[in-house]
Amino acid sequence: MRTLVIIPTYNERENIDAMIEKVFSLPEPFELLVIDDGSPDGTAAIVRTRQRDYPGRLHLIERSGKQGLGTAYLAGFRWGLERGFDRICEMDCDFSHNPDDLVRLVHAAAEGYDVVVGSRYVQGVNVVNWPMSRLLLSYFASMYVRLVSRMPLRDATAGFVCYTRRALETIDLDAVRMKGYGFQIEMKYAAWRLGMRLKEVPIIFVERREGASKMSGGIFGEALFGVLGLRFRRIRGRKATAGRCSDR
Repeated sequence: MRTLVIIPTYNERENIDAMIEKVFSLPEPFELLVIDDGSPDGTAAIVRTRQRDYPGRLHLIERSGKQGLGTAYLAGFRWGLERGFDRICEMDCDFSHNPDDLVRLVHAAAEGYDVVVGSRYVQGVNVVNWPMSRLLLSYFASMYVRLVSRMPLRDATAGFVCYTRRALETIDLDAVRMKGYGFQIEMKYAAWRLGMRLKEVPIIFVERREGASKMSGGIFGEALFGVLGLRFRRIRGRKATAGRCSDR
């Protein structure tokens, strides 16, 4: 089973080298795809240098300018599917997601789950070093998404996820509309509506130590208002797999 880890970057020179080392030290033969949106701090140059140390395992897509988190992941999903990966994981570069938990996510996928979410809220609240205002906003936003969408997840906005090939081939990636953190909700919602099996694995989320957060009010607003529209959309799978997908 081949597993790809996708990490979008923008100005992550403080973290990218350590993240590369950590992912490749794990007891799973992960491959890593960094998608850099023209970081002016030279993040991509660091990745190109490290490719010499990990030929065939460390990959890089360079894009011109900030194009959004969702578009980066969609590009990575298509790249991974074209190259035959069986599982594709997504995570942040800033160590707020513990790379060690990648192993737990892929093991859960191996048990037959299609979408495995590294969840901050499935066992209480597992967030470290966030100000109370941001923690409350995130927690109640997750409750709001659960209430409005009826999706059985406690952390629908989570960005630490493992998708199986079956899930990504079933979802119509061309129909995904949201680009920021709303993308995370839309992907999980589409998978759930199409009959994929979802599982939450508890993680501890730690606020970044190096670099600047990419969160903004506009990004968060897209997620909150975008979820209202999901309930009224007809979710269809890709035509190639429509025969084996449900349409709830």
